Amino acid sequence: MPGEQAYKLNDGRTLVYSKPKPFGFLAHVPKDAAGIAKAPFCRKAIEPLLFIAGSTALLMFADQSASNMLQEFSSDIHLHAEEDYKNIVDVPMGKKQVSLFKAPCNLNTGIYQFGQGFPSLLIGAGLFAYGKIHHDYRSLNTAGQLAETFILMGAGTQLLKRITGRQSPSDATKAGGAWHFFPSFKSFQQHTPRYDAFPSGHLATVISTITVLADNYPEKQWIRPVGYSISGLLGMAMINNKVHWASDYPLAIALGYVCAKQVVKNNRRILRDNYRKHPNSLSYSFAYANKTFLPSVKYSF
Repeated sequence: MPGEQAYKLNDGRTLVYSKPKPFGFLAHVPKDAAGIAKAPFCRKAIEPLLFIAGSTALLMFADQSASNMLQEFSSDIHLHAEEDYKNIVDVPMGKKQVSLFKAPCNLNTGIYQFGQGFPSLLIGAGLFAYGKIHHDYRSLNTAGQLAETFILMGAGTQLLKRITGRQSPSDATKAGGAWHFFPSFKSFQQHTPRYDAFPSGHLATVISTITVLADNYPEKQWIRPVGYSISGLLGMAMINNKVHWASDYPLAIALGYVCAKQVVKNNRRILRDNYRKHPNSLSYSFAYANKTFLPSVKYSF
């Protein structure tokens, strides 16, 4: 069809992308948000929901001891927990200097930076630039999908944080952190670490980015193993610097995955090769006619 580009994969599938409109991904946000909201209420979601609830509950029992052990181990190997940055680009705004870009000064901060959203935006910007230069609809659509998941993840995790009001480890007043459901807007804004641990927006953002990239570029088989390795390191870094508990992660992973799947599904088409869908087959049979057995061979293609 005019205005579309197709990308044939070795597994018999063909990914079809339409030419995106400028900021067209914004028009998809309401529909995709509704799809994400409905996802937990379908029958096939029962088992995943039980797994998320069960794993979260089990991790909650071990949160404090797991945090203590990881922080002690990190200290032993000199993996410094404190966030340390160097401002690279500052812009004056009124009487203040606002940092537009800052570089991490230790390893834990560098790993933590992967969940801050900037790497995802940078990847999206790179794909957008490549798509514009080479007129590549897949790159342009993937960039739009990353931007959309960034918006949806930001809104979704903020909503849940403001409902659950869980203390971050840095501000915990009890083992595992206290929960203050529905904190006031003012309290949340003034004392954010007291209420914003659950779920992890950092991890949700990374998982959604990995899923969008892997689903749009399935031939790049290194995306998932590399991405999940970074996600694991990010999870440990956020426990080490007392930003999150381990039990903040199962729901965050699920949110990132479901959000990405919903966005990708509504922003491309998949065609399947009939040859691969209905593989060649060879069958034998015998017929009896005029007192004679006649062999028959049937080849389907």
